[in-house]
Amino acid sequence: MRIVKLSFLFLLTLSFTSCEEVSEILQATGLTNEEVISGLKTALNIGTDTSVTTLSKTDGYFKDELVKILLPAEAAPVYGVLTSLPGGSLLINEAVLAINRAAEDAAPEAKDIFVTAVTGITIADGFEILNGGDTAATIYLQGKTYNPLTDAFKPKIQNSLSKPLILNTSAEQAYALVLKTYNDASLGGLLWPEIKTNTLTDHVTQKALTGLFFKVGEEEKKIRRDPLHRVSDILKKVFGGS
Repeated sequence: MRIVKLSFLFLLTLSFTSCEEVSEILQATGLTNEEVISGLKTALNIGTDTSVTTLSKTDGYFKDELVKILLPAEAAPVYGVLTSLPGGSLLINEAVLAINRAAEDAAPEAKDIFVTAVTGITIADGFEILNGGDTAATIYLQGKTYNPLTDAFKPKIQNSLSKPLILNTSAEQAYALVLKTYNDASLGGLLWPEIKTNTLTDHVTQKALTGLFFKVGEEEKKIRRDPLHRVSDILKKVFGGS
């Protein structure tokens, strides 16, 4: 009974403490901030490796509705018009497939980019991230590295978009055919405005990276929640009490 009362008093006290005081209590368990940071980076590296492996497989993007890449926003009017034309739906489907194949082709190139990003980030307070949400480390990484990752990944995506990955046709060619068919059907812009812009590279780069970060976050959740996913001593030590 005395133990129960003491536990209750400890929890009651904890509820009124500041974040800094909570961190001090957590550090009293034997974990150092450096160990926590090491554990977080290890989790991110594992999450990155697993995510790249998953998404680089055939249909890694295409058959996963949570990360599947559709046509850019500029092409929104295309759906209503082309689906009413003979063969129009097929053109759209082939373009979407080619776009996702390009993302799958480029995904392995993201591995080294992510490893460099994880290695280079500076985490001041590992305990704050450790005790954040289930994807706190992933969100932190994304916030710190998204722009440089985009710059590094964009040329890889551009290269993959130009490869003839579907029936000797590249994603660029498939998408250009969709826009041409739509524009031709507009009778030179008389029936509806033509689509003159083409943001395919920027669109696919952004969506491919968003998909990768989403998958990294899913892996972080598994490490936090499931002891079987803590495959190293540092992960067991850092996340064992979470």
